[in-house]
Order: sequence, then C-alpha cells, then structure tokens
Amino acid sequence: MLAKHTQPNFSPSQVSEIMKKLYNLTPSEMRPLPSYGDQNFYVAPTEGGEYVLKIMNTEDSKNTTIIEVQTCAMSFLYQNGLPAQTVVPTTSGQLMSLEEMDCGYGCQKYLVRLLTYLPGVTISKVPVPPKLLYETGRTAARMDEVLQKMEHPHLSILQRENFIWSLSNICLLEGYMSVLDGDSLQEVVKSVIHQYKNSVIPKRSNFRKCINHGDFNDLNVLVQPDDNHGHKISGILDFGDMNSGYYVFELAITIMYMMIEHPDPIEVGGPVLAGWESVFPLNEDEKDCLYLLVLSRFCQSLVLARHAMMLNPENEEYLMISSRKGVKIFQQLWELGKEHVEKVWFQRAAQFSK
Repeated sequence: MLAKHTQPNFSPSQVSEIMKKLYNLTPSEMRPLPSYGDQNFYVAPTEGGEYVLKIMNTEDSKNTTIIEVQTCAMSFLYQNGLPAQTVVPTTSGQLMSLEEMDCGYGCQKYLVRLLTYLPGVTISKVPVPPKLLYETGRTAARMDEVLQKMEHPHLSILQRENFIWSLSNICLLEGYMSVLDGDSLQEVVKSVIHQYKNSVIPKRSNFRKCINHGDFNDLNVLVQPDDNHGHKISGILDFGDMNSGYYVFELAITIMYMMIEHPDPIEVGGPVLAGWESVFPLNEDEKDCLYLLVLSRFCQSLVLARHAMMLNPENEEYLMISSRKGVKIFQQLWELGKEHVEKVWFQRAAQFSK
C-alpha cells in the first residue's frame, strides 16, 4: 500500500520538460490517464505519433530489475502477437530513466518510461456479450502460455514471496481485517480465508505453474469495434502486478473482474472459462478450487481498496471502483454457494464449446 508522498504528481510543464529532455519530443496534446499508484499521461507530440508516459511511484522506482522484467514481458507478448504496449527508448537508447523531480515533497527519484499508445476503450465501457467474454478468457490463457516461454536472467524476482495481491497470499489479508470492523462482510471474508486454508492450500501442489499478469481487470483490457457490430480486444495494460503463480489464478482474476461489468454476473464464468479452456484446459483440482479463488480475489479487492482509501482518501473514487460494484456480487456469489455456481459455470462452458 502506497503512502501519498511516494506517488508522483508531475505538472504538465514537468511532463513537457521530461519529454523534451529524454525523447526530444514536444507535446502538442497531453492528458492524464487513470492510475493506481503511478502517474500516466497520454501524449501526442508535434513530431507525430501517440504515446503514454508512465511515471512510477518512488517505492517501485527503487526496483529497477522488476520493471526491467515487466518491460521485457510486454515486448515478448507483442512479438508473439498479443496486443501489449512496448517501450520507446530515450534518445540515448535507454528503456527507462530515473529522473529527480520535486512534486511537493522535496526532490525524489521517479522511474520514467515512454510506452506505445494502444487504441480503444477499456472493456468496462462496452457491453460484454458471451463472445467477448470468451475472447477475454482465451486472451488471458494465451498471455500466460506465452509468458511461460519468456527467458530473462532475473525471472526469479517474480517470486515476490509476500506480495499482497498474489492469490498465493490470501492469508496475509488477516492482518488487514480491522478495515472491516463493524461491517458484516468481515465474517464472510474470514470464512473465505478459512476455506482457502482448508481447501485450496492442500491442492495447490497440483496446480500448473506459470507467470501471472496478475491484474487482468476491466480497466486493463482495451477493446475496439470489430466488423460484426461487437468488440475485439485491442490492448493489455499494466504489468505492475506480474508474479510467479498458477494458470488457474489468472483465470480466477479474469472471471472476478469481468463479473463486475456484467448485468448478470454469475453468467460470466461460463464463456470466460470456455475461452480459457480452448487454450489451456483445467485439471480436476484447478476446477475444484476455481470458485474459492474467485471469492478470494473479491476479498483482496474489497479489503485492500478499503485499506488504500484510508491511506489516500482523496483517491477514493478510483480506488473503490471495483470494490463498490464488487460487494453485492461477492455476497451473491457467497450466498449461492459452490455447488450452484460451479454448475452454472461448467454447464455454460460446455454449451459454449459445442
């Protein structure tokens, strides 16, 4: 969780200065883009082209090796036909630059990268019929399959043992339970964690390992119109949560966030699962744990958003987007129970695949 003083707050003039200094480009149009803990700008220079300038928070800026691995992953996905951003080198040929700037808390160092701009809108802004949900599941599975083939001398840095957003670390949420004091959700979250310990952890050794994007959510997937009056995926954003995990974790994360944007959330799992299994079929233990893993991601989103909001109340609107929508869906998913939800998901997936 990031404290306010670690987050960049570059002014438009500071952004223009960085663009000129590092890339010899002069912005003619510039606008801020949403971000959780960093600062992102859409930049269209007079010299032509469209870019995203990404300025990392001071904490993540210290971890240049993991940023390097994330940057490599984006390029590797792009080379393998997936719509990921790639990094534009500085005039001196560097993929990133550590820049010292005063954003109101004294001079601090911020890691800066210029990324290619991907067309489209976030999937949160369009209807998500079964066909698009299927493509979302398929794209997430293809992404993890490709990432598993990536080579880099520092891949071990993705182990991220106590990374709070990893689905391996659900039990760490116990240290944040006080943010739910007085809320009836607290008992449900505690029950999910208890079931995770008893039902998921014993089976985890049978999950297939991979590198997870870790945040395949409704604000990190871009779409644009296709030729059939629908939409197709045009971009995968934000690799900041990449970590060593399991294929079924990525699927659970994808289902959870696609549920948030759907008028009938329980119906989402079937087409996403069908798309996923068209690339990477689940084994029995992975299938058996999917429901609990989706609930676990809801727990992470709800608890950690509340915690982040306490640290940064002025960012409440952005921090609580998934959390606010998610509370009702989380409760509904819990009340329907594993047997009912699994029946809906797996039957719909089987019908979709025929």
